[in-house]
This record gives sequence, C-alpha cells and structure tokens, in this order.
Amino acid sequence: MNGRDADGRVSEVERSWRTRRLDPEHSLGLRLTLAATAAFLVLVPFALLALLVLGAWPPLFRLDASITDALHGYALDHPGWVRVMSVWTDVFAPGPLRVAVAVLVVWLLLRRAPRLALWAVTTMTVGGLLGALLKLLVGRHRPDLLDPVARAAGFSFPSGHALNATLAAGVLLLVFLPFARDRRPLRCALWTVAVLLAVVTGLSRIALGVHWASDVVGGWLLGVAMVAATTAAFTTWRTRTGRRPVRTVQEGVEPELAESDPDGA
Repeated sequence: MNGRDADGRVSEVERSWRTRRLDPEHSLGLRLTLAATAAFLVLVPFALLALLVLGAWPPLFRLDASITDALHGYALDHPGWVRVMSVWTDVFAPGPLRVAVAVLVVWLLLRRAPRLALWAVTTMTVGGLLGALLKLLVGRHRPDLLDPVARAAGFSFPSGHALNATLAAGVLLLVFLPFARDRRPLRCALWTVAVLLAVVTGLSRIALGVHWASDVVGGWLLGVAMVAATTAAFTTWRTRTGRRPVRTVQEGVEPELAESDPDGA
C-alpha cells in the first residue's frame, strides 16, 4: 500500500508515476506539472493579500491610502487624464470584454474548434463568478473621497475590471498565439497588447479613485491563476486525445487552430 515491494524498493507503479509527471511527452508531464504549479504559486500571494485585506492590516491600508491620495490629487489637477481613464475603463469594462470573448467563441465554433471555445467560456465564466463571490465574502468598501472624479457601486476586493481584463487578455492571447508561432515580432506584439490591456485597465480603476491598489493587484493575481489553472486542465484534455504537448507561451493552447481544420475533421 505504501508503494514499496517486499524488499523495500519503490514499486514500478510509483516510479512510473513520478517519471510520467516530469515527462514532457506525457499528458501528466512536465509542462502540465509546471502549469499547475504556476497556478498554485499565483494563488498563494492572492490568498495572503486577501487575508491582509480581511484583517485590515494597517501597513497595507496606509499604502493603499497614500497611492489613492496621490493619484486623486493628480486627477483633480488634470481633467484630460480623467477623461482618458474614463474612456479606457468603459471600453474595457467586464461587459464589453465578455462580448468580445463571446464573438471569439462564435468564431472558434465556425472554425470547428469546440474544445477551445469551451475553454474560453469556462475561463471567463468561472473566473468572473469567483471574483463576484469573493467580493461578497470579503465585503471591502471602496475609497470614500471628498471630491470623487468617478463613482462605482458594489464591494471593492478584488477589482472586477482588473480580473476580467486579465482573463480576457489571457484568453485572446492564448487563442491567437498559434498564428504567430513562427513570427517572433508578432508574438511579442501579442504579448505586449495583452499585458497592456490588463495593466492599464487595472490602473485606470486606481486613477479614478474607485478601487484601492490592492484590489487591482488582487484582480490581476486571481486572473492569472485562473488562466493558468484552466490552461493546465485544457492541456491535459488535449494530450489525452493523442495531440502533442505544446509550449503554451509560444504556441498558445491549440496550435492546430492556425491550420485549415483545427480538429482534423
């Protein structure tokens, strides 16, 4: 039962499992192990941050307050900056981003890539629901400013804008990376756009004074963890159907998408 034979040696079953876990060619191989580990490592700082928020840790509160005060003062002195941030935060709000992913899902179904479409829907849906649930559980109030330049309803942690922007950026990036597999400049451009989408959307919420900085960081961390977790699950699914392992950061989650018939029908 402990995985050793009568002579105290590690059994072939246990040795085989350990070998497969680090085998890049196996469905439970090295890349999946690394992806699952990455998801866990991102969740750890998010959990710690959530605990500090729940406990109203004074150093975190002071840091949040100082950042909010500095950016709010800048916003009051620069109305043009407020307009830019307001337009950005509206264009890349959770609603428009979900519509964009819905259009992407329709396109994937037309290209006969239903598994990839399901992955995109699952990532956005589960991530969004988890964020909404955590808002209720944490129950953190938004910044209360004397002269606000913007307003938002609901609880604060984690930032829904930062979370959904990270989810959408991750989904769009990993879907379109196959088309840039052999073109390094295009691949760098895709990564740059994805990072900017998530980062600027989160920063716009702090700049407008409707979120604490730690709310936005929490949204980013949760979004990255969710994308990593669903990607690891999808990688297992595709390799168990006989497809080759992929280098996700270079090829996306479904390299076959760049071919004329992604599912080989």
